[in-house]
Amino acid sequence: MSRASAQISGLARFWSGALDLILPPRCIGTGDIVDAPGMISPAFWSQLQFIEKPFCSCCGLPFNFDMAECALCAGCMDDEPDFDQARASVIYNDASRKAVLDFKYGDKMHAVKTFLPWMMRAGAETLAECDLILPIPLHAKRLWQRRFNQSAVLAEALAELAEKPFLPDGLLRARYTSPQKGLSRKERNDNVKNAFAVNKSAAAQITGKNILLIDDVFTSGATLNECARVLKKSGADKVFVLTIARVTREEF
Repeated sequence: MSRASAQISGLARFWSGALDLILPPRCIGTGDIVDAPGMISPAFWSQLQFIEKPFCSCCGLPFNFDMAECALCAGCMDDEPDFDQARASVIYNDASRKAVLDFKYGDKMHAVKTFLPWMMRAGAETLAECDLILPIPLHAKRLWQRRFNQSAVLAEALAELAEKPFLPDGLLRARYTSPQKGLSRKERNDNVKNAFAVNKSAAAQITGKNILLIDDVFTSGATLNECARVLKKSGADKVFVLTIARVTREEF
């Protein structure tokens, strides 16, 4: 490291430390002061349910009993997804729901520092195999309402950490869709049918590549599956999915 780089690095550490004294890092779940940005308190940790094996080798749905390494859940056996593999860090319970919604709607951008190591761990295999990282896109109307796309924020941070190319506009929303909340599984599938399109300017970069799609929560999988279908139709080789959380109940 050059003397100038060392000085810059030292100044960065100094100002980071000074800022922590003024605004000490806090747990995203409890608000308790923690040792470093991104850390969580023991109380919040005990409320989280990290997803561990055994789980469906395709969609990542946790099993409640021991299964073979390559076992599929009933849903994937009945209707094979268009994506090749999906993984999530934690089960979507009361604790993780609050953390995700605070990030998504409460502008708590610092939560990304907490989510990143969780997602890096859950998606280690797919991150190693992917060629490009893409976010699930928002329609312009919804982007204006929210002010930022939480999936794009996560995808960009993961791409930088994993040293993978980030393609923010590889997918586009072809039409506006109503919120998925409250819809049945079939209604969710119908709602997002043909709602996405590959950006023509990115088509050449996608052809023959392994794509990793990033979103905040895997609910029914309808949106993620439709995006995977569109990407493969455009020439993508494999499509993987990585989310912070995963809904495991049938009621969405």
